[in-house]
Amino acid sequence: MVLSPGPVFATVEAVDPPRPLLLLGPGGRRFDQAWAQELAASDGFSLLCGRYEGIDERVRAHLADGELSVGDYVLAGGEVAAMLVLEAVGRLVPGVMGNATSGDDESFTDGLLEYPQYTRPAEFRGWEVPEVLRSGDHGRIARWRRAMALARTLADRPDLIEGRGGLTADEERLLADHADQGPATPLERPGDLV
Repeated sequence: MVLSPGPVFATVEAVDPPRPLLLLGPGGRRFDQAWAQELAASDGFSLLCGRYEGIDERVRAHLADGELSVGDYVLAGGEVAAMLVLEAVGRLVPGVMGNATSGDDESFTDGLLEYPQYTRPAEFRGWEVPEVLRSGDHGRIARWRRAMALARTLADRPDLIEGRGGLTADEERLLADHADQGPATPLERPGDLV
């Protein structure tokens, strides 16, 4: 089943949605945090979803302004992919998050995974929140967070480090200074899948 071009063209022409009109499909630019930030800063955009085998090629070639891919896998339709894009972009629109700086220090913002997060209680089942986070020393906390973001990214997503051109000398020193202060790795947590 392929969606016919006539109804798609007629609908887009009647509605005149905000542009760019992005077709969700496998051949498009891979959606990432940087693109989410671009779209959040834009005056608007629209998404066009296919179903089953997709949409007639003439829609992609002559109606859509571009194509967006959410990853290298196949879905039955683009609705879930569209929701993923809307969720990622919507939270970056000014005023959506309560604190305007909340999105500045998250995974992928600077090419790294986010540092580990902790909350109360300070001790749970014998596992303690790292002392540095209870110290009140904001400089130490910032250095620890940066070191843990680097360590987590190296362990779980080394491709992100490679994409940044590797570690700087300062980052290598920071990791060395905090080598014994990281959270448990997946291999250290009993019952986790490897």
